[in-house]
Amino acid sequence: MNSPVTHQAPAARPSAARQPSLPGRPAGVRTVQAAFAFSLAALNLRIAVASLSPVLKEVQHDERLSSFGAGALSTVPVVCFGAFAFIAPRLTRRFGPHHLLWYALLALAGGIVLRSVPGVLALFGGTLIAGAAIAVGNVLMPQLIKHDFAGRAGLMLGCYSLALSGGAALAAGLVVPLESATGWGWRQVLALGAIPSLIAALAWLPELLAPDRRSPNRRRQERVKQGRADTAAPALRALWRDRTAWAVTLYMGLQSLGYYAILSWLPTLLQDHGMNDSQAGWMLSFSSFPGMAASFAAPWLQQRLRPAFAAPLAASLLCATGFVGLLTSPVSGAYLWMTTLGLGQGLAIGLALGYIVARSPDAHHTGRLSTMAQGIGYLIACLGPLGLGLLHSASGGWSLPVAVLLAVLVAQTVAAFGASRDRHVLASS
Repeated sequence: MNSPVTHQAPAARPSAARQPSLPGRPAGVRTVQAAFAFSLAALNLRIAVASLSPVLKEVQHDERLSSFGAGALSTVPVVCFGAFAFIAPRLTRRFGPHHLLWYALLALAGGIVLRSVPGVLALFGGTLIAGAAIAVGNVLMPQLIKHDFAGRAGLMLGCYSLALSGGAALAAGLVVPLESATGWGWRQVLALGAIPSLIAALAWLPELLAPDRRSPNRRRQERVKQGRADTAAPALRALWRDRTAWAVTLYMGLQSLGYYAILSWLPTLLQDHGMNDSQAGWMLSFSSFPGMAASFAAPWLQQRLRPAFAAPLAASLLCATGFVGLLTSPVSGAYLWMTTLGLGQGLAIGLALGYIVARSPDAHHTGRLSTMAQGIGYLIACLGPLGLGLLHSASGGWSLPVAVLLAVLVAQTVAAFGASRDRHVLASS
């Protein structure tokens, strides 16, 4: 619980509702500016991944990748999301969350550009750098919401989820049309994804230049305070013994597995059933629009739907409808299946992110839980793109891969029982 405002010095511990203002700027203006910059940064956390799948066949042809190689390329970012999440707390202690996010946005832009350089080494190396930068951003975002926007956590969670879905929609929907409109190849078009990252880094600069962030003494004090908080905050190994933490982690991982499997292979699935490349890419983009609405509404539904399990159950039923549709009539009913699947996956990611914030009592717990849920969760999720590709190659079709996604959905629903319980991690300690 936050202490009453009358018992703390305003400059000592800025809250979401009363951030220190830049010279000449009211606190309310800075809050809006910070929220806008935060949302721009979040928009970039899926662009590099979603822009690849509509042109995956072109990349596979030009770089002479096997089906396994194409699946591995789609899997690299998700592996990075998991593996590099575990170094984010150390980097946060070293640089502070606001500066670290800025560095991550610059690294993301560099990785996207490198990925577009000819050669398999540059392709995979750039993808790895971009994935590592996104991994750091993934961990930071819930912590920044809890720290900077504590009084507006529900709204900012909605904006965060909306930005993630919006970035994926823009990337998936614009790549092929941009190729046609400009006459460029996939390399040049994918390189354009660096521009939004640089714009977001520019928009985030005022957060670094604020008096409470740029003062060397202030930064040293914050690092000392962070070190003290780290001593009191739970170690990851403590969370690994907590059932609620594991429920949140599994829910994050399993819903992400389904999301990234579809993100990587949906255009190919539809193309194999006779849909043209442009239309298949549009279908992936279209599914993001209902997903955006559902993810934005997820915090509201999480707080108000009772029993608490109703929201994740609705997400699972919507996803199941979409998967069954892809099994039975993937092309003729594409718009219906993409609507239900988008709603289900958008609601699921919004709930997963919301559980990280809601199940932790303060920003330091949020940082630890975010590291665990996204580190382990995305290592689980990386099985989606690679596994679906292997199952497709082994079976020669898409029935078995989609059936496996339905089975994963059952496990996701079971994990939701624990994740949706109104209980903080380490509540008994």
